[in-house]
Amino acid sequence: MGQDARKDALQFRHAELEDRLDNEITHPSRDTAAIAEIKRQKLRIKDEIARMGTS
Repeated sequence: MGQDARKDALQFRHAELEDRLDNEITHPSRDTAAIAEIKRQKLRIKDEIARMGTS
């Protein structure tokens, strides 16, 4: 997988996680552990995308 394709895939995954996070936050019985895990995943992806931009 080329770097551009990898970056696109990461950006798509980041957007999916954002949707999941929005759904979890607005859910009446929100799961704080799930919210924290989604945020950690988003941050890892964001960091990887940032590293790709500097290489």
